[in-house]
Amino acid sequence: MTVLSGEDLRLASKSIKSNAFVFVRYGVNNFRTTETDGGEGGTCYPKWNEKLVLDLPPHVEAVTLEVHYKIAFGDEIVGTALVPVSDFAGGYMPESYLHFLSYRLRDTRGYRNGIINISVRMKVPAPKYSCSASVSSPEQMTVGVPVGKSNFRTVVTGVPVL
Repeated sequence: MTVLSGEDLRLASKSIKSNAFVFVRYGVNNFRTTETDGGEGGTCYPKWNEKLVLDLPPHVEAVTLEVHYKIAFGDEIVGTALVPVSDFAGGYMPESYLHFLSYRLRDTRGYRNGIINISVRMKVPAPKYSCSASVSSPEQMTVGVPVGKSNFRTVVTGVPVL
């Protein structure tokens, strides 16, 4: 996941242009965080453009994005967005498809407080098994796939090797 930028972020009716960072979390103890945006680009909104790698277990249904504003003694939550994993995993898109997504942030009272822009690309681990093929006579086999036109009635099977 790449955390790109935030738009129209406010804290106590004051526009936030820098000193913000983002927590990306799933579960209680699983999180990643961006660096604090220092506002060097001279833009009117925070930009992070920072890649965060998350190892999502299959049971995770959503990822939480929290934008925080750095203050003198800690930080304050600007807004939170809940991102369903189904927005970027599964469906009709290829597994390595790059999704560009934007989500409305809500402050601690539930009011709208800006937008966060992200991009997500799923990387599926390679399978831990490989297949091997064998050819045998029909008398020895019970399951198989016929191969082309053959006078020998041969069949090829694939067997997972752990």
